[in-house]
Amino acid sequence: MAIVEVKVPQLSESVAEATLMQWKKKPGEAVAIDEILIEIETDKVVLEVPAPAAGVLSAHVVAGGGTVTSDQVIAQIDTEGKAGAAAAPAAAAPAAAAPAAAASADKSGVAMPAAAKLMADNGLSNVAGTGKDGRITKGDVINALEKPAAVTASVAAPVAVPAAPAVAKPLPAVAAPVSMNLGDRPEQRVPMSRLRARVAERLLQSQSTNAILTTFNEVNMAPVMEMRKKFQEKFEKEHGVKLGFMSFFVKAAVAALKKFPVLNASVDGNDIVYHGYFDIGIAVGSPRGLVVPIIRNADQLSFAEIEKTIASFGQKAKDGKLSMEELSGGTFSISNGGTFGSMLSTPIINPPQSAILGVHATKDRAVVENGQVVVRPINYLAMSYDHRIIDGREAVLGLVTMKEALEDPARLLFDI
Repeated sequence: MAIVEVKVPQLSESVAEATLMQWKKKPGEAVAIDEILIEIETDKVVLEVPAPAAGVLSAHVVAGGGTVTSDQVIAQIDTEGKAGAAAAPAAAAPAAAAPAAAASADKSGVAMPAAAKLMADNGLSNVAGTGKDGRITKGDVINALEKPAAVTASVAAPVAVPAAPAVAKPLPAVAAPVSMNLGDRPEQRVPMSRLRARVAERLLQSQSTNAILTTFNEVNMAPVMEMRKKFQEKFEKEHGVKLGFMSFFVKAAVAALKKFPVLNASVDGNDIVYHGYFDIGIAVGSPRGLVVPIIRNADQLSFAEIEKTIASFGQKAKDGKLSMEELSGGTFSISNGGTFGSMLSTPIINPPQSAILGVHATKDRAVVENGQVVVRPINYLAMSYDHRIIDGREAVLGLVTMKEALEDPARLLFDI
């Protein structure tokens, strides 16, 4: 028997731990080299773990839903095994851990804190545990609730609950939703994914640590729309990508950041860090939640390069293929709520950045020009900024710079 270990990929320094999703292969099944065995969710991205060798998956060292760290062994592959052979225990430990097995045998049937609470809430006992040393996990309780016939309810039976750990770990993202039968008022309790929990944490951090203020302005989008209509067909034929509005917003934002560098800065303790580069984050919705991939050195990119980058981000976000590198850093962000029909909003700063631009739906509105009421396609822009380092003057004039660039897009071509 030749055993090859399957390990967690190296995580970035900012990611301490991750959560295993559902295993795609069961112990005893044949696997091919580079075949994806499982996906691992961090608070930023989902990583795929391929098989390092061909053979038979002999054991899951860590069950689906478990919390893991960099380089941790999560499975074993027998390169000389045959598919269909008796599988090793799902939580088989390395041989070096064998002496500890007897000492841990008495832990079988002990419920983890979250599992114990769920059992108590639903009056369950005698739930079979599949966790390490036979411990009962929350997933075991959820499975029992879905199959009530296999579980004996008993309010009187005590449930052994170990002392709560010093630091509570996030609920695994793979846990199934818990449905509550409340007649005509049903409820469903679904654990946050690591990404959703991280987004919630960062947004609360932003609001509690930044002095957020928002300034607004309206933009006549007719010049951009006319330019786009004029060159759309030739642009797509030449570059293989459609000319969208977002590239104009990115270019306009860069023009404002160059003119008012504090909008592109960040706070580090008592210091203000002025960035000499322009990495623009584009907020993108994905099946897992909000992600903000970064357009690096946006000031050096053409309209076509920006459009191709944004299109690539959108597809990768949909497929869950964004890399850690693509989601790290950023000096300024743009959020386009107009995609969903938003008229106006006050975007929240993405820390450690100090400003964010909110773009909204372009609608025909009545405006006054030269004393006459006319109809123009208007977009309301909103820029939230950290008032600790950005004064109203810089914020307002920065947004005015974006407005002027969009209302006279030729400025963007000549960098004026």
